[in-house]
Amino acid sequence: MWIVVMFDLPTDTKAARRQYTQFRKSLLKDGFTQMQYSVYIRHCPSKENTVVHASRVKKKLPPDGEVRVLAITDKQFEKMQVFFGKRRRETEKAPVQLELF
Repeated sequence: MWIVVMFDLPTDTKAARRQYTQFRKSLLKDGFTQMQYSVYIRHCPSKENTVVHASRVKKKLPPDGEVRVLAITDKQFEKMQVFFGKRRRETEKAPVQLELF
């Protein structure tokens, strides 16, 4: 499964920019990668694992702005069409299921 985090956070003040940066860094520390500006993704081996990561995102929510979390299956993710200009690009591949800790 994939977990997608989409957010729109204010950056109009120094404090808001700091909260934005802290939130973004918390996503990166938790294994998310940037898919697009303000859209981050992470592969999870199970639905239960997506719940764990969604709760971590919720704990790091800034007081202002909007954050959305979406969980999708590998099948749904591979059906995504990605376009760059007028050329079609291949979507990201799911990582191998074997994970070493």
